[in-house]
Amino acid sequence: MELLGYLGASLVGVSLGLLGGGGAILAVPLFVYFFSLPPSLATTYSLFVVGVSSLIGFARNFRQGQVDVKAGVYFAVPSFVGVLLVRRWLLPAIPDQWVWGPVLFNKEVVILSSFAVVMVMAALAMLLPRASSAQGPVAPAAFALKALGVGAVTGFVGAGGGFLIVPSLVRMSGLRMKVAVGTSLGVIAANSMLGFFGDLWARTPMDFVLLLKVGALAVAGIFVGSYWSQHTSEARLKPAFGIFVLLLGGLIIVQQALN
Repeated sequence: MELLGYLGASLVGVSLGLLGGGGAILAVPLFVYFFSLPPSLATTYSLFVVGVSSLIGFARNFRQGQVDVKAGVYFAVPSFVGVLLVRRWLLPAIPDQWVWGPVLFNKEVVILSSFAVVMVMAALAMLLPRASSAQGPVAPAAFALKALGVGAVTGFVGAGGGFLIVPSLVRMSGLRMKVAVGTSLGVIAANSMLGFFGDLWARTPMDFVLLLKVGALAVAGIFVGSYWSQHTSEARLKPAFGIFVLLLGGLIIVQQALN
């Protein structure tokens, strides 16, 4: 199973290189199902893989002039708050088990089920057409609230939230799609690494050998995917990947419901 897990890690990077995003959504299931980590710890490992991968993507876009630093900072600051609130206070406060009426809830099941819902949302964002123009001026409070929510999602499920950040930057900041994608990668990298180092500071037990192996394979996959992207149509790849993520998210939801 671990061998398949390492293969999956490289595929995460390949998908990021091909599509510019989306592949990180596979990181948590990878750690849960192939490396047998509990979902709460898998989100920590995922934050590292997502952070490193997004940082490399951000650097490439920055060199190409496809980043709006000002919009990124305005979005990133409230996002940081969301990540910190969830990783430092919300997640530790959730009991391992609790009862609500006749239903017994398990913390790990709730986290994995929430992640599966995010997977479905990400898949739909890939499959449905995105808005290509801004919606006009947006109140700073609304913009900050959206960013705060994205940070909370990143902190809770260990995913970057690019499918939420990119449309927000396009509609609320008026950025072109390519600039929104590059800017989003910077926000994702910052949020993810903040969450990871916060867990590291809290002395969360980690297998650093496994973490570095998976991270290195994901990074190597990015370069392979970037090379392939020069000769492959994103218009055909993205819907196929979206369908795969949608099916995987649906299977996780069904599995958790049956447990």
